[in-house]
Amino acid sequence: MQDYILIKFFTFFKSLNTTKILHLGSFNATSMKIFLPLFVIIGLFACHRQSKPNDMDYAKKANELAHKYIITDGHVDLPYRLKAKNFKLTKEYMGIPIETKEGDFDYVRAKKGGLSAPFMSIYIPSEYQIKGGAKLLADSLINMIETIANNHPDKFRVAKSVAEVEQNFKKGIISLPMGMENGAGIEDNLANLSYFKHRGISYITLTHGKDNKICDSSYDTTATWNGLSPFGEQVVKEMNRLGIMVDISHVSDSAFYDVMALSKAPCIASHSGCRFFTPKFKRNMSDDMIRLLGKKGGVVQINFGSTFLDSKVPEYQNKKRDELRALLAEKGLKEDEDAAKPIVEEFRKKNPKLYSDVEMVANHIDHVVKIAGIDHVGLGSDFDGVGDSLPTGLKDVSQYPNLIAVLLKRGYSEEDISKICYKNVFRVWSHAQVND
Repeated sequence: MQDYILIKFFTFFKSLNTTKILHLGSFNATSMKIFLPLFVIIGLFACHRQSKPNDMDYAKKANELAHKYIITDGHVDLPYRLKAKNFKLTKEYMGIPIETKEGDFDYVRAKKGGLSAPFMSIYIPSEYQIKGGAKLLADSLINMIETIANNHPDKFRVAKSVAEVEQNFKKGIISLPMGMENGAGIEDNLANLSYFKHRGISYITLTHGKDNKICDSSYDTTATWNGLSPFGEQVVKEMNRLGIMVDISHVSDSAFYDVMALSKAPCIASHSGCRFFTPKFKRNMSDDMIRLLGKKGGVVQINFGSTFLDSKVPEYQNKKRDELRALLAEKGLKEDEDAAKPIVEEFRKKNPKLYSDVEMVANHIDHVVKIAGIDHVGLGSDFDGVGDSLPTGLKDVSQYPNLIAVLLKRGYSEEDISKICYKNVFRVWSHAQVND
């Protein structure tokens, strides 16, 4: 439309005897009346045309901001991925994730995406609550992160505070703060909280897939404690005292409200989403929970897993799983049998996996901002933890600028972006350290 109007103006201008009109002696008040409005309109259209950003402009600005500001991610599961593939408890992993085609994280991709401070998840699977060895596993994973940092001090450093992250950022070094996913790692000894704080654990996710000694899990159905256990109450109080952030991702609704009533410090949800988009998925947070977490000064760090983002994804996956099982049953086969492999491959070729996209991650951010405000949202990707479920546009740590570009396009300011990328979480982390 703008191009069309400009063409009509220039056609009109060409039709006039401009040589005569623009002659010094002929350019009178009448000429001014004709041309001044025309020039003003053309100028306005030209300026508007030039000022309207396009996708390339947003992408360029997003990449600039991704490297101008610290990007902290509340949850990256690199340690356990490396353990599962390479490492035994009796021998610490010595490999360095500089550049690899495996997984979602390495140094090269992190630098490309502007990732400055990924919280390394010291993940304790629920099975260790039963068979024992939770503390030993936590120690081994921490040793792994320390080894990575010690072997490449020009690229990685363990960070135990906001100040250390900021210092590393100025030097171009990626910080590796740590959070323990599943409080089972402290076992039944409160003294282990101080021990792990000294080792660099900055937050603890109170539980994981099953109820533990601390509280109930959102994934479990037993409601062992109907919230926090008596021991869990002591854990939260001691974490407040020591300056360890309380992470309410994975906890049941009742446990969440117990924590909100008890904690003296703001809390985080290190890798969660909005239940508004996934009504049946209790692992995500309800609007009331988001509102209360924000009221208490906390931050929701948005999980990138497609299941966390859009209920259509698990619905589709479940439907296709049932269709495949029915197809195999007709032939008297099970999915793990050799005879079933070509059938399974053909079915999956015809029915590709469904993924969410970067726009949905932005939708979750929008929703938290709407419910709790811009000061209470951050990033908690769950890279290396959600398998082959990452959304298009956010497949690994090199792609944070894609999300920033979407946010810019939606009208988020540079200050808003900086809050989402690090300032909000650093506020909570700093508050915890003050209490230390």
